[in-house]
Amino acid sequence: MSQDEMQAQYEAYPYPERDPADENKRLITGSPSLPTEMDHHLWGGARDWSRPLRALVAGGGTGDGLIQLAQLLTDAGRPYEITYLDLSFAARRIAEARAAARGLAGITFVTGSLLDAAGHGRFDYIDCCGVLHHLPEPQAGFDALAKALAPGGGMGLMVYAPLGRSGVYPLQAAFGTLFRDLEPQERLRQAKAVFARLPAGHPFRFNPHLVDHRQGDAGFYDLLLHSSDQPFTIDRLIDALNRAGLALAGVPEPALYDPTEILPDGVQVPKDLGPAQRMALVENLRGTFKVHVVYAVSGDTPKKPPLGQSQAIPHLRGILGPHLAQAVAKKGAIRISAGGEKITLELPKSAAPLIAMIDGRTPLASIRQCAGLDPIAFGARWGPVERVLCGYGQLHYSGLFAGRP
Repeated sequence: MSQDEMQAQYEAYPYPERDPADENKRLITGSPSLPTEMDHHLWGGARDWSRPLRALVAGGGTGDGLIQLAQLLTDAGRPYEITYLDLSFAARRIAEARAAARGLAGITFVTGSLLDAAGHGRFDYIDCCGVLHHLPEPQAGFDALAKALAPGGGMGLMVYAPLGRSGVYPLQAAFGTLFRDLEPQERLRQAKAVFARLPAGHPFRFNPHLVDHRQGDAGFYDLLLHSSDQPFTIDRLIDALNRAGLALAGVPEPALYDPTEILPDGVQVPKDLGPAQRMALVENLRGTFKVHVVYAVSGDTPKKPPLGQSQAIPHLRGILGPHLAQAVAKKGAIRISAGGEKITLELPKSAAPLIAMIDGRTPLASIRQCAGLDPIAFGARWGPVERVLCGYGQLHYSGLFAGRP
């Protein structure tokens, strides 16, 4: 697909399909580009948020990542300068309208290619979601973004994965053969007519994880009519990062890529497997990943999350500490959705009082003191909370609200 063809698609069907009027109803959130999650994986939970975050949203589409990042930093009272970059004028207009509806400032809107990212400066953070797999030469995209990172900066990336999209690629190939010479609107009309006649046994019909085609014309087109779509297995993604001089800093739900979380007792992982090979093993075992979301940094020595460190400040993702504490105290478990699965997370009931004190402002040392526990007793109670909730992306360490009222 040429740049002109891709631009024509997104002018006709900006993706994802969004209505700026909905901004007064809800904020769409997700990984990557949650500020506390970014801090946890990229900066050891210790970023100085009084320093403005200079960010690039590369291939920003209709603005989900942009609006999330700008709104959450605004809510936290933290300064930022965000550059939005996308080929589509239509998508840009929607993103601009969404930002205007929220009164968000500090955003510069640019129409252009992410391959020219470095021409817009150097950035502390780069968001690039759902774009690199659409480039004719994806590695050129990784390389271009790497050149736009400032020293100490990091990225949050999302690319499509093949196994959770089973059934998609045969249809893309068939529709590409049938409709390659048609304009986008006619291509969509005819593809929908063919799709309605798919046999019941088609692999697409059996994939419960595919929903975009039910969520409007833009979703159907992007899922099944995109003529440049190269999904990444996790090991291929890590290799692309390395080729660009980047290193994997983390994934939002590391437990999903841990073979010990899925293998039964007695089944051993071969000792000669490296980290990327272990993650690839789990991808093949689960078979449900539609996308891979990763954080990456320049070089080969990413900072580790400050697990268990006394001055680290814990945050819960979308859950208030007292509410989660009540559930843990009552049931000793919570139920979440992760990686296309429903997962039960077991937590010790004795940890409920500690969870109740998580407010995004109180460091672990103060939580320990308030609980009246010595370091050893605190570690015994906090350790399982940290392991389980960090493992499934429900707990992050960050100073985002440090010193804020």
